[in-house]
Amino acid sequence: VCWTRSWRVEQEGVTVKGSPHFSPDPDAEILYKAMKGIAFGMAPLLSHQAVWLSCYVSTGTNEQAITDMLTKRSNAQRQQISKSFKGQFSKDLTETLKSELSGKFERLIVALMYPPYRYEAKELHDAMKGLGTKEEVIIEILASRTKHQLWEIMKAYEEDYGSSLEEDIQADTSGYLERILVCLLQGSRDDVSGFVDPELALQDAQVRLSAGEKIHGTDEMKFITILCTRSATHLMRVFEEYEKIANKSIEDSIKSETHGSLEEAMLTVVKCTHNLHSYFAERLHYAMKGPGTRDGTLIRNIVSRSEIDLNLIKGEFKKMYGKTLSSMIMVSHEFPIFTPVCDINITERPRCYDLCAK
Repeated sequence: VCWTRSWRVEQEGVTVKGSPHFSPDPDAEILYKAMKGIAFGMAPLLSHQAVWLSCYVSTGTNEQAITDMLTKRSNAQRQQISKSFKGQFSKDLTETLKSELSGKFERLIVALMYPPYRYEAKELHDAMKGLGTKEEVIIEILASRTKHQLWEIMKAYEEDYGSSLEEDIQADTSGYLERILVCLLQGSRDDVSGFVDPELALQDAQVRLSAGEKIHGTDEMKFITILCTRSATHLMRVFEEYEKIANKSIEDSIKSETHGSLEEAMLTVVKCTHNLHSYFAERLHYAMKGPGTRDGTLIRNIVSRSEIDLNLIKGEFKKMYGKTLSSMIMVSHEFPIFTPVCDINITERPRCYDLCAK
């Protein structure tokens, strides 16, 4: 699947589609009651909402009620619920959730409450604040978003943090890594015309060969510019031409001739060019393999792709690893949290959950 095609918002890829019976005021009241567990005068609920709330009153499973509510609403619907919550209770919903929840559950629910571009701006800001820089987070986001998405993220970043994303990246990184990140931030790879100049593709492949053999900084920078500015269809042809003249893949070339974060950044661009969905499947697998779970990577990728292409990523995951994303999440003990967001189907789901999810 071509990178540009993968970027299209395909309905079949969406796992969180929102509620067709949406009403923000009753939803806000349900959340308030789920968090506080107190009796108060409630506005009349829709029949399905009354049944839903009754599922949790006797069991006291407040976190489950919050999960089922927010993961069955689209992000746009969550923003309306937040506005209603503020109007009814004079409290910020996200801040209230933070005060009532804890741990990775809090982290997931708060992530769901952010508008998409503000969430990604927050992830970038968090990656750069304090001591050290989480370069893999910056690479992941900048290499996998469209020009429009990057523009919206930059706008949200400046609005929320009062500084330029580009300038902050420049302040926190250096060398070729800084150059490739700033170059990616320009979002110059979105040419969807499909036109490829074979002669230019061969020249670009030779630039990479020259950079590898001579280790000249100017040649290295030229190839970085090629990776960050050429369209996906053009880059695919460059990779083919390179393999012909170098007798090795572009991935092997990058691995043998670069290292560290620059290697990761270059390889990420290549992977996203080949297949964006397989790239995210790889990131999710990385988040869960081995002892422990990389919670930030898992939450960020599931939340940010849930209304775009998570179902398609799940399909690639099964192809690549011979197991479903659902089964690996269960093994990693994250299952109760991520079930609704991933649209995971199980047979041993409590009856109350099935009734309320209808």
